[in-house]
Amino acid sequence: MHGYLRDLGLLRDRRFALLLGARTISVLGTAFAPVALAFGVLGLPGADATTLSVVLTAEALPMVIFLLVGGVIADRFPRYRVMVISEGFSAVAFFSLGAMMLTGWTPLPAMATAAAASGIAVAMMFPALTGIIPEVVPADRLQAGNALLGLGANSSRVAGAVLGGGTVALFGAGWALLASGLMFTLAGVLIAALRMTPGERAEAAAHSVLADLREGWKEFSSRQWIWVVVAQFSVLVMAIQAGHGVLGPLIAKESLGGPTAWSAFLAGEAVGTIVGVIAALRVRPQRPILVGTLLCLPTALPYVLLGVGAPLWALVAGSFVLGVCFDVFGVLWQTTMQREIPPESLSRVSSYDALGSLMFGPIGLMLAGPVQGLVGTRNALLGCGALVVLSTLAALLSPGVRNLRAPAREAVPKPA
Repeated sequence: MHGYLRDLGLLRDRRFALLLGARTISVLGTAFAPVALAFGVLGLPGADATTLSVVLTAEALPMVIFLLVGGVIADRFPRYRVMVISEGFSAVAFFSLGAMMLTGWTPLPAMATAAAASGIAVAMMFPALTGIIPEVVPADRLQAGNALLGLGANSSRVAGAVLGGGTVALFGAGWALLASGLMFTLAGVLIAALRMTPGERAEAAAHSVLADLREGWKEFSSRQWIWVVVAQFSVLVMAIQAGHGVLGPLIAKESLGGPTAWSAFLAGEAVGTIVGVIAALRVRPQRPILVGTLLCLPTALPYVLLGVGAPLWALVAGSFVLGVCFDVFGVLWQTTMQREIPPESLSRVSSYDALGSLMFGPIGLMLAGPVQGLVGTRNALLGCGALVVLSTLAALLSPGVRNLRAPAREAVPKPA
């Protein structure tokens, strides 16, 4: 209990409280958006799945394309200002989409442009967020800070999934999208209140964007533990996208009772993410990357259970385990990166991390249908579980993954 109270003491720090509030509200706005956007677009006259696909692709492609540039920008300029601008982009994007839905003026190019602005905002936000945490949180409390930020974000995702759907049902998609825009605006105001002083950031040298990217790649590729785990996650995320996005819902429709069962599965995962970040407040392994990588092995469990036809209660338990493991991994990974990477390169390295980890995800979505047609849904899910296990075991062969140690200052202080 003493340790938890010490960690919660971070909430008394003004700047951390502002960052936590901003991040929690921003994620709540993000959680509102998918339900509102999907039902808003599909509810338009003449709209179909292709219309929604165009809008979502217009959001996803700029996010990937600008991710590395976002890392350069966040390493060059004060990160809190980059975050304020990105929240502003998100607010404008969703205010525009909400206004279009409410007025009935919804040309596809205009909706795609607004969605693209949202994708660019995400590409700027993520690297800046990773880099600003060590500027706000003391070095010996980084893990606690990451865990508390994760707790706020995961709670918002759970709340947003419920409140977003309810807002769309009661008031319509346009008002839900405006609510998202309002949340991004509020998050930007809170971040602006951080008022980080120029002395807290090293002055950036005048380099070209390509030179900055090369320097970031050098920092990324010179650390075996980073590129090995990112390579692992490129395969792991591909399997998870296939399992979560296509194959799992198919099994739910075929044999589990439909969307209610799949909602229960996702709810188990959501609860697991909250428990995971609470556990991560206290977990202080001497070899954080080794422990985090080992925690990826149990994440194959829900796909194996789906593949063998386990009952729903077992599937929910398996998804709970996945949520716990991934969130403990996430806190350990973020903390280690923030501790090991030079501050002036941290945002660029985190952008390479995100790009590498996510780049095969769309391939998993594209291959899920054809593979299911060839081998069946259950066998395809077992294949997803096998990919998770094999990619993790391959990562464990790396000495860099097994041997990286946390500094002594990360140890939990004993009660007086």
